[in-house]
Amino acid sequence: MILARTKLQCRECKKEYESSFRYVCDECFGPLDVKYDFPQISAQTFAGREKTYWRYFEMLPIEDKTNIISIGAGMTPLVRAENLGKELGLDKLYIKNDSVNPTFSFKDRPAGVAVSKARELGLSAVGCASTGNLASATAAHAARGGFPCHVFAPGDLEMAKITQALSYGANYIAINGTYDDANRIAAQVGDSRGIGIVNINLRSHYVEGSKTLAYEVAEQLDWQIPDHLVVPVGSGAMLNAICKGFEELEQIGLTSDVSGMHMNAAQPRGCAPVVDAFQNNSKVIPVEHPDTVAKSLAIGDPGDGRYVLKRLAQYNGYADMANDSEILDAILLLARTEGIFTEPAGGVSVSVLKKLVEQGKIARDDTVVCYITGNGLKATESIMSVLPKPEIMQADIGKISAVVK
Repeated sequence: MILARTKLQCRECKKEYESSFRYVCDECFGPLDVKYDFPQISAQTFAGREKTYWRYFEMLPIEDKTNIISIGAGMTPLVRAENLGKELGLDKLYIKNDSVNPTFSFKDRPAGVAVSKARELGLSAVGCASTGNLASATAAHAARGGFPCHVFAPGDLEMAKITQALSYGANYIAINGTYDDANRIAAQVGDSRGIGIVNINLRSHYVEGSKTLAYEVAEQLDWQIPDHLVVPVGSGAMLNAICKGFEELEQIGLTSDVSGMHMNAAQPRGCAPVVDAFQNNSKVIPVEHPDTVAKSLAIGDPGDGRYVLKRLAQYNGYADMANDSEILDAILLLARTEGIFTEPAGGVSVSVLKKLVEQGKIARDDTVVCYITGNGLKATESIMSVLPKPEIMQADIGKISAVVK
């Protein structure tokens, strides 16, 4: 018999539930978070283990290892970005490069945990509401685990992301509307049909995958806490999960006090409800019609938006936004300094990082981690407009030599 290591606890009223297929509190309708009874853990616990995020099994919400569905995601590079740091005026800048995960985004982390939990709960099908990356990640894990997969997404997504999800065999439902429309429909279908919608009715377990972005950064920095973190924000779940991850590391004694770190949020202009609320000291007001090149962050009504504001206050952070031109410039800056090609969400992170340095909010000698969450090959349409179009030349050595300088 496997003893449960986890419970679910309401984020608002703190009522506890046994781990099960539920995601909101019966009493106050607040979101449920996974609460752990951690075993004794040390740095040696993880030594020599597989180079995936499942190396932290004891700190994830799967009770039985046989239920794990893995495609090898996690333990992505933490790159010492000396060239970009020199460009921005930072001596200790790191890029957490999640663009190299198996489906080329950080979404492999939460999708893998949620689909594994679906197996543990005995569900027969999974799905998601998606702005693109989660569709691919959920479909890939569903294929690996033998689940039917239903994707609900806005109809204007990048073709690469649609093609990827379809290739894994997903039932792809393109909706004439926004992400929030897709999310609403997915919730209704999931609840009525008993389908595990990973970022809705499996959300309590799903978000636990994203906290491994904190575990890995801490381990890769020899269990030191960065001074500043810059995180792109769509729903806000990832930023909140990263904070939870660092707090759990402190709880079990693997790191020192995390209260001194600064958590910073980055959003695209055209869909920046959290930044607007932060800068205006107001509540999060949904954006009805997102308009941004960063489609993976185009979530007008962020489910964890108000919790992001709490995290920014808790960790003395800032929130800023970048327009389309700044995002594309930042994509090229990262590519040409560090050889990392990111989709627009990563351009948002780099652009906001640049602004925070210019505003004096990040000092030259601070240890800074900037999260790059998706691969540029998934959104080439966005960057083509600012790239030179190669001229086709005759195979003449004389003419070609003249343009090679």
